[in-house]
Amino acid sequence: MWKKHAVAVWALLGMVATLACFALPATADDDDPPTRVARLAYTQGSISFQPAGTDDWVTPGLNRPMTTGDKLWADDNGRVELQLDGSLIRLSNNTGFSFLNLSDNVTQIQLTAGTFLVHVRRLDDSETYEIDTPNLAFSVLRPGIYRISVNEAGNSTAIKVRSGQGEVTGGGAAYTVHANDSYTFAGTDQLNVNPENYGGDDQFDAWAANRDRRWENSGSARYVSADVVGYDDLDDHGSWRQTSDYGNVWFPRTSVPDWAPYHYGHWDYIEPWGYTWVDDEPWGFAPFHYGRWVNYQGAWGWVPARPRAEGVAYMRPVYAPALVAWVGGGATVAWFALGPREVYVPSYPVSRNYVNNVNVSNTTVNTTVVNNYYNTTIVNKNVSVTNVKYVNQSVPGAVAATTPQAFTAAQPVARNAVKVDQRTVASAPVRAFTPAVAPAKQAVLGTGTAAPKPPAAIQTRAVVAKVAPPPPPPSFEARQAAIQSNGGKPLSATQVRQIQPATAHQQAAVKIAPPAKPATPQSSQANRPSQPQNAQAAQNSARPPDHAADRPAPPPTNVKPETNQPATPNPAPPPNHPADRPVSPNNAPQPPPANRPAPPPTNVKPEPNKPATPNPVPPPNRPADRPPDRPADRPVSPNNAPQPPPANRPAPPPTNVKPEPNKPATPNPLPSPSRPADRPVSPNNASQPPNTNRLVTDAPVHPGEMPAAPRPTVQPSGNPQLDNKHQQEQEQLHAQQQQERQRLQQQQEQEHAKVAQQQADQAKKQQLEQQHQQQTQQLQQKHAEEQKQFQEKQQSKPPKTDRPPQPRP
Repeated sequence: MWKKHAVAVWALLGMVATLACFALPATADDDDPPTRVARLAYTQGSISFQPAGTDDWVTPGLNRPMTTGDKLWADDNGRVELQLDGSLIRLSNNTGFSFLNLSDNVTQIQLTAGTFLVHVRRLDDSETYEIDTPNLAFSVLRPGIYRISVNEAGNSTAIKVRSGQGEVTGGGAAYTVHANDSYTFAGTDQLNVNPENYGGDDQFDAWAANRDRRWENSGSARYVSADVVGYDDLDDHGSWRQTSDYGNVWFPRTSVPDWAPYHYGHWDYIEPWGYTWVDDEPWGFAPFHYGRWVNYQGAWGWVPARPRAEGVAYMRPVYAPALVAWVGGGATVAWFALGPREVYVPSYPVSRNYVNNVNVSNTTVNTTVVNNYYNTTIVNKNVSVTNVKYVNQSVPGAVAATTPQAFTAAQPVARNAVKVDQRTVASAPVRAFTPAVAPAKQAVLGTGTAAPKPPAAIQTRAVVAKVAPPPPPPSFEARQAAIQSNGGKPLSATQVRQIQPATAHQQAAVKIAPPAKPATPQSSQANRPSQPQNAQAAQNSARPPDHAADRPAPPPTNVKPETNQPATPNPAPPPNHPADRPVSPNNAPQPPPANRPAPPPTNVKPEPNKPATPNPVPPPNRPADRPPDRPADRPVSPNNAPQPPPANRPAPPPTNVKPEPNKPATPNPLPSPSRPADRPVSPNNASQPPNTNRLVTDAPVHPGEMPAAPRPTVQPSGNPQLDNKHQQEQEQLHAQQQQERQRLQQQQEQEHAKVAQQQADQAKKQQLEQQHQQQTQQLQQKHAEEQKQFQEKQQSKPPKTDRPPQPRP
């Protein structure tokens, strides 16, 4: 009995201990580093990099992890691509960029000058994505593609939204911007909002789109978690193979004989992780910060963090500075890659929960084994790992070694390699922690050399933030002294906060935006070229009622004027309401919004016993204006209704036209040609008071979709069989109407797409003609100047004489 009782007690204590691993106090997690970083994936031209806490600008190396406080400057001919787990960031030339904050749920970016383009692929509900410029803060609300430019003076920000939705905060106001919107926000204390011509893509947009296609067409996405940074670079440098022991394994193609992981690169010192491996290979990010390496049938292969799978618990892969174990000591620093199912022990201060997550998310490992490692190495401070056989330690050529000087100064390992005896390292004790030694400053700067600095005005330029960022990190000199006092170990978050300078000095470059009131920028749809439709994305996007003001509509395609009646140039039939369909109760007119000016009344004569219905504008999300990659994550809502135009818009022409038989009117007509296409619309323009007598149509359907006919109902006649038969006939008729409605809808969408393409071709043709005219004028002007110079030269020459030359004496 006593033994049974003891066993039960020990079992209960074991369960409590296991649960305690997952119910860690919040204070223990405060020192955990971020689980994600940004990767410097591509550079072109002159690029300068300033690591956090330093005043030096150096040339950056590929695969450098970037985090809070790091800065970039793209000079005149520079371009940069940064990769995060859920987004891609591109910088154009003359662009100043930095991370104000990069944590698990916050991406906060500082843009002081130039042009910045971000493609947000995923955005969790709890995630904040903010871009701060000198006069506003832009919050990304939905996945999409956003282009933001800051002028040279730093007092104006231009925002183009190709897809998605965001919010601009600044000058005490908040503006919501949507897909295909393009605005310029000028001023600091008060924002002056002006719509801009959306325009076509330039070389920077084309370059970014080409880089996007690499990710969209990546074959490695089938084998790797989408949250692993840099997996798309694996496609061009290796191949995948199915193995019986490890599943899908990626094998790199290398030109180096006897190549092994973690041999060709260097060690940078990046806070808060400490020594971090930076590989030389262009694909060398994902395989060295996620997953595990294995020597399979004589070749090195990478076992990835698995993608999401239905019915299987998923955890976002946690970034690690280097997934290696350490051997030896003294005159050499040696390490080797961890294999599958082997536990990684961080050398930086972390909680038990972090140790569990960084291992479980990157490999198949037992949590009990992870807890044993944590208790042995971190709790009990036993730096040596015993009674564990590491599979890669005994593989010939797996162990890399270098000198302590090269290790602490970011020197290339291959050029400073130390030869080790295979038998010695195969039996040497394994150490869990990175060598405890303070870094030289060069380890923070990396392998780069001195690079051009941004203009002083850009370096000191403050930005507006909606969310207060954390204080900038302390200087390297202060951290280096603290690391030495800490025995060469990386500092905890608490230790870093103790050596940070005064808060007032830290926040000098960031101004928190004042409380903002909702405001409405006028739409710039009139100056925007049409774009192809994505029906799936369109069906899941909801647009507020303030974005139909200036949207152009396509020309009438299937409207026939009545006999003996002058043709109306641009009729505007009610959107999504075929002329041959009876009005349903859901189409009842509704009053305009209280904060929206209504257009003047139209010259439409009401039918008897029916209120007059003015010419409504086309829905704001018509198919031709929607980008193909707009995220489809929002259900259809009645809020997707087309809304009336503002009061300062001229009234549309009358709609007294008769459609052809059996053919519905086009729901999206083009604007009247009398309206100037380039007329700017600004919230500062005075608007006319709303017309209280105006009736507007309700829009109960998704933009671009014709509403379904109301389901038929049969009044009871007292004969159930007859009623049932009539009801079935009505249902069949209703189904036929539904099919016809869908066919017409598809036909209309094709017509809209065709019109949109014609408009785009015409705009491109006009642009080419304008460029040709400008070039012709320049050539003519140049020719005239050359003729003038030639005449002046001829006039300045002395006149020729016929006197023969005098003989020499």
